Amino acid sequence: MKRSMLNMLALSACTVAFNAHAQKFDGLAATPQMGWNSWNTFACDINEKLIRDTADAMVKNGLKDAGYEYVNIDDCWHGKRDEKGVIQADPERFPSGMKALADYVHGKGLKIGIYSDAGATTCGGHPGSRGHEYQDAQTYAAWGIDYIKYDWCDTKGLNPVGAYTTMRDAIRAAGRPMLFSMCEWGDSKPWEWAKDVGHSWRTTGDIYLCFDCEFSEASYSRWGVLQILDKQAGLRVHSGPGHWNDMDMLEVGRGLTEDEDRSHFAAWAMLASPLILGNDVRKMSDATKRILTNKEVIAINQDKLGIQAWRFMQAGRLEYWAKPLDKGEWAVMILNRSEQAMPVSYQWTNHRVNDDMSKRVLDTTKTVYTWTDAWTGKTGDTSKKLESKLAPHGAIVLRLKARS
Repeated sequence: MKRSMLNMLALSACTVAFNAHAQKFDGLAATPQMGWNSWNTFACDINEKLIRDTADAMVKNGLKDAGYEYVNIDDCWHGKRDEKGVIQADPERFPSGMKALADYVHGKGLKIGIYSDAGATTCGGHPGSRGHEYQDAQTYAAWGIDYIKYDWCDTKGLNPVGAYTTMRDAIRAAGRPMLFSMCEWGDSKPWEWAKDVGHSWRTTGDIYLCFDCEFSEASYSRWGVLQILDKQAGLRVHSGPGHWNDMDMLEVGRGLTEDEDRSHFAAWAMLASPLILGNDVRKMSDATKRILTNKEVIAINQDKLGIQAWRFMQAGRLEYWAKPLDKGEWAVMILNRSEQAMPVSYQWTNHRVNDDMSKRVLDTTKTVYTWTDAWTGKTGDTSKKLESKLAPHGAIVLRLKARS
């Protein structure tokens, strides 16, 4: 029997065995989680002042009011374990301690997240949680942590189903509801087994700061926006309230063009991915702020049905994506993958869009829908051909409602 088949059987067996254990906390991530994470911009250059200042900025610049609630500390916050094995925060970077920092963030009306790893060491070489899962979960609960991002470095010999389920059970035993964000990079197809384990799971390797590229090193690749989008094909059936396909942290505001930023944000919103910011929110341009606080695009992401969009048509370098929304509404995204401006000419009355998964139909051949452009506020209806011109790597996002 091939090794891949043996591995699949082992994963299935572990799934059955662990399903009998304690369940994850319900009521978290009913819609995709929204927040900020330190890694994309700051990597290991973090300290408690940065986290406090970020929380302050999220309140001041409107991100909190827009729905972003988690302030997540990624790798490199760790100090050493004490004589009892209890993990400590780095005393130089976090001299006040994590409990005081959590209290500060909570005092701003926000929630706080932290990072660990299923292996003995994190990706940055700090103490991981292997062999300390229950101890670490209890420590995080005592600190007041609300969110755990759990990585997959230094995990040789570990089974992902077992490792992630162990931490899930440890979180449950600690007694504090903490959102469990699995960062296993999609290697073991967590969408097939993790619905009852985590609240979200990464579907790919790490994002890279480009719109259309792959950055490869000896043992792994990092992916541009379009590459991550393409890797979501076939995964939408596994996503929904409380269990989301995570397309990784956003690169909006970190060097892409403004059109690319809008398309990046729109794609993550349409596909119901968690919206975790990766930019320096203390120093946002007005354009970045407008994108990240766009109420219409955020509402599409946060729609309570939690149905992930799919590509229903492709015309050359133009892609057409649809997402069923609550109350019979729809969202449609037209994405220009080209590095050239492209004309859009879409005759609504010629198209009937069927979603076999949700059993919803966008039938613009018989029903007239009014539409609103989420970026510009422009309105129209489907009785007339949609004609526009899309900038290179640009995207139109429309919200449709049947005319009564």
